[in-house]
Amino acid sequence: MKIAKEFRWEMGHRLRFHDGKCKNLHGHSYKLLVEVEGDVEGYGMVLDYYDMKKVIGPIVDELDHSFIVNKEDTELLEVLEKLNSQKVIVDFETTAENICGYFLQKIKTADMPKNIHRVKVMVYETENTYAEDEVSL
Repeated sequence: MKIAKEFRWEMGHRLRFHDGKCKNLHGHSYKLLVEVEGDVEGYGMVLDYYDMKKVIGPIVDELDHSFIVNKEDTELLEVLEKLNSQKVIVDFETTAENICGYFLQKIKTADMPKNIHRVKVMVYETENTYAEDEVSL
């Protein structure tokens, strides 16, 4: 059985290596769709949506209204420090694909119930573009 929950947040970033507009500081209204697959247990649930929010919510809250920045982007880090801006420093380029992987890594280390076999995440950078990946637990 599969269930899913949607999360939304606002976040800024830039792609240092990009030759186009994405090299500039910009932001997106992100959407995350988390799908879990597992056995129906207990009260007829795979996972209580409240429990899913307890795992995913803090990750989204940390990113909301912040800049996600590659630790090697020293120019941007310097500016954000001067402005006292909220930031999340990561060790990857801040593409939708890597942000998708970031969520999966965090979920893999979370204490998920034993009946959950697989987790899929879809990170929408716009309403028309997304990255998707999944992991077996």
